[in-house]
Amino acid sequence: MSDSNAPPPSLYASREPIFPKRVSGSFRNLKWIIMIVTLGIYYITPWLRWDRGPQLPDQAVLIDLANRRFFFFWIEIWPHEFYFVAGLLIMAGLGLFLFTSALGRVWCGYACPQTVWTDLFILVERWIEGDRNARLRLHRQKKMDFRKMRLRATKWVAWFLIGLATGGAWVFYFADAPTLLVDLVTGQAHPAAYITMLILTLTTFFFGGFAREQICIYACPWPRIQAAMMDEETLTVGYREWRGEPRGKHRKAEGAENLGDCIDCMACVNVCPMGIDIRDGQQMECITCALCIDACDDVMAKIGKPRGLIDYLAFSDEPRERAGHDPRPVWKHIFRPRTIMYTTLWGLVGIGLVFALFIRPEIEMTVAPVRNPTFVTLSDGSIRNTYDVRLLNKHGEDRPFRITLTGDPTLRIQLEGTPYETVDVPANATYLQKVYVIAPTSSGPAAAERTEFRFWVEDLTNGDRAHNDTFFNGKAN
Repeated sequence: MSDSNAPPPSLYASREPIFPKRVSGSFRNLKWIIMIVTLGIYYITPWLRWDRGPQLPDQAVLIDLANRRFFFFWIEIWPHEFYFVAGLLIMAGLGLFLFTSALGRVWCGYACPQTVWTDLFILVERWIEGDRNARLRLHRQKKMDFRKMRLRATKWVAWFLIGLATGGAWVFYFADAPTLLVDLVTGQAHPAAYITMLILTLTTFFFGGFAREQICIYACPWPRIQAAMMDEETLTVGYREWRGEPRGKHRKAEGAENLGDCIDCMACVNVCPMGIDIRDGQQMECITCALCIDACDDVMAKIGKPRGLIDYLAFSDEPRERAGHDPRPVWKHIFRPRTIMYTTLWGLVGIGLVFALFIRPEIEMTVAPVRNPTFVTLSDGSIRNTYDVRLLNKHGEDRPFRITLTGDPTLRIQLEGTPYETVDVPANATYLQKVYVIAPTSSGPAAAERTEFRFWVEDLTNGDRAHNDTFFNGKAN
């Protein structure tokens, strides 16, 4: 019988900090390499130089918000070419689907920024406070003596400096890095730069130092949607329960011959940054960092058992292995219709972007007819239409552009502010030119409702041309 007067159980459980133990092995080495490469790219990229000429920035990767352009080494993306950015985002999404379908949450375990920075913060914590047991003792120590204060202060200062470097590196992507660094140090930078750095510094400090696995479990949506990307052929970190169970430590006790390979040493649990036991089966918290594989392999080597008690497994292999057969080769899990489809789509989008990059014109023109009024009748009876013509010069120097039209031979063109058909367009800029098109009073376009014609713009320096079709409004309009 239940006691109706008993208080309801609490739905809240305070978080127990996780202090993963240091581990060595091939997957740990792979994670070190990926961490060094990704952090190196992030911190160093704003300082790379790229010579684009005297009137363009020499920062290799720059998001120039003031001039609404994105520079990536020799590639320059203008606002109207945002489809390149959209294409890259599509490729990133397809790449994530591909790797998740083939290798589970490999992105989360190796390259996600939360994983990389948390790994770095744990490394700093280990350097300052010691390995797992030392950190546990320090955490459980109630008294805040001088040693604990010193270790805590040293760790937090180191974490803050990492956060500051992270926030500082981010703002360097939006302005010339050397110039902005001097402005930041001398207090002359824009307040937005200081505010952005402060926000990123504090979020990095909190997410990497304190929240850690809580971000992956409660804030990130990916663990909840990853199941749609995985199937029974997906390779993910798992425990060979049919080989390890029943687990037991006492190998010399009676009945020990019936035990499985798992000696219940808890090594896989102690190295897990998420604090889970992979032997309990697949769990949402598992980011497949594979550190438990390294820990288990090390133990198996010491007790003379074959490696792989914890390993990258596919669900489809379980029946085969339980029946005593070898698992299917890895390549058969990776190369299957689903992953081939993702790879094909990824490649097609990439090829399309490269093709579009090489065929894009160096000059561009847009034409907007002025609607108010639609046309004007001049003193001699001729009809005049007005157009706003925008010319884009993507070159690093000023260039003369000539504007002409083709279509009805009675139409003639006149540029506002100049008796000529040419205008000088500044380097790397869009130039707005008001253009008049006039039809004599007795001509067909003057009497008709609409007459189609084509504007042409020609770069007089290299002969490149571009055109835009529009129409002329006559008196019948």
